[in-house]
Amino acid sequence: MGIFVSVPKTIECVLTALIFATLLCFAAYKPLGVLQSAGYSCKKFFKWVAKKSNFAQRRLLLLSVLCLLSCGIVSLCFSFTGEWSAVIGLIPFILFITVYIFADRKIALRSSVTKTARFTRLYVVLFVICFIFSYIAVTLLNFADCVWGNEIFRNLRYCALAVLPAVLFLLIALSNAVAKIYEVPRNRKYVKSAKAKLAAGNIRVIGITGSFGKTSTKFILNTILSAKYRVLTTPRSHNTPIGIALAINSHRLENYDIFIAEMGARNVGDIAELCEICPPDISVITGLCGQHLETFGTFGNVVKAKGEILERTKQCAVIADDCYDLYAEYPCNKQRCDCVTDIECSPAGVKFKLTLGGESRVCESRLLGRHSAYNIAIAAQTAYLAGMTLDEIAAAVPQIEYIEHRLQLIQNNGVNILDDGYNSNVKGARAALEVLRGFEGRKIVVTPGLVELGVLEKQENYELGKNLTGLDLVILVGDTLIEPVKCGYTDNGGDTEKIVTVPTLQAAQQHIKEYIRQGDTVLFLNDLPDVV
Repeated sequence: MGIFVSVPKTIECVLTALIFATLLCFAAYKPLGVLQSAGYSCKKFFKWVAKKSNFAQRRLLLLSVLCLLSCGIVSLCFSFTGEWSAVIGLIPFILFITVYIFADRKIALRSSVTKTARFTRLYVVLFVICFIFSYIAVTLLNFADCVWGNEIFRNLRYCALAVLPAVLFLLIALSNAVAKIYEVPRNRKYVKSAKAKLAAGNIRVIGITGSFGKTSTKFILNTILSAKYRVLTTPRSHNTPIGIALAINSHRLENYDIFIAEMGARNVGDIAELCEICPPDISVITGLCGQHLETFGTFGNVVKAKGEILERTKQCAVIADDCYDLYAEYPCNKQRCDCVTDIECSPAGVKFKLTLGGESRVCESRLLGRHSAYNIAIAAQTAYLAGMTLDEIAAAVPQIEYIEHRLQLIQNNGVNILDDGYNSNVKGARAALEVLRGFEGRKIVVTPGLVELGVLEKQENYELGKNLTGLDLVILVGDTLIEPVKCGYTDNGGDTEKIVTVPTLQAAQQHIKEYIRQGDTVLFLNDLPDVV
């Protein structure tokens, strides 16, 4: 027993625990990114873990098996060193987990990890928890060795540590639960502060929601309104309570006339919660589809959830033409967006006639695709309600820049790149493919399939595969949703010699480098799958 509590043995336990905690934290970096993308929801995180098409847990189980077997073999081979054999047997752990970490780095996330203060705090909590569990495990194994005194167990005692990689996701969930003891009250206070600040200010609020087009419409509207007003918007795709609160608390509202709030939802009640923070004077519904059915359950719930913004709109709502009838019975002041006609699309952009207040103007924008004309139209009608004239709106339309990762055209060495990496909805995918087919030269698409479609996931990915036929090269990325895409492609006459499956985005880029030539156009369609 004295040996067990000796200083050298204590140092051995602490160093071993530190090594394992460090390795586990490095291995957890990408899964923590997934958890962050899931809004730090363990429920959503474990849905990702449990997906049959997701091999993350199986890779960790394989890692544990490899560590177990190699540790046992190495420990037995060095049994002549006495109890040092168990310590030497830890070398394969370091080797295999390090290899796993470098291999995992090649698997990209659609939304890269954002190193926020909350993410950093969670990472620290995870390290502490990994260290505690590792230390307890090492200490108990050494204690058992001291009590039993069995030579074989003494040599192999650290083999049991192979269970730690296998339970990494559980350790992540536990760390998240512990961190939330601090984070949840802090976030509530932060959101409450933003709500009070907005209520005390003299600023008009425009709320934008929908199954698709929210972020694009927000940036388009910001450009148009900025020609006349001082405009504050939620950054990037921030559309949660914290995202909206961040925009409010980070700025002096007296410096702005209008606040544009993007409002996202994955469940009924989410929009109502956001409207409690910033009740909109003017609201916008950009369109509806089966996106997020995985959490909504039914399309009826999608309609209900988005409709919550109408119940809290003070002045007027602008609703996309193709979903206006779904809200006909809602008792609020609303307008159908049908102000755009005569749409002409080309690789140079989109041209259309905009009609507001009985007057019409022909407008042109560098944005690509028919759907961009509709996004501009709904933003224009909203700006008109906010007090801009048709001439002011028409003059602002040519100033609209490409929106990052949303059918953004990038030209490089004679090659056209269509970056539609953030698009993961059915209608957006069809629009992107329509734009791709409008370019000259060979046409290439890179996609992992469409996500968050619930029961429609297989069907819609089959349809996506069907729509890919006729292209010069189709590259399917990853191991998530590509099978129904591939079936849709091959079942509908797709040339099997023109479809390629690769494990990662990096592999896809390498394949393109070997294939590409001047005049080609490459579409990256929802190119980086993550949470789902």
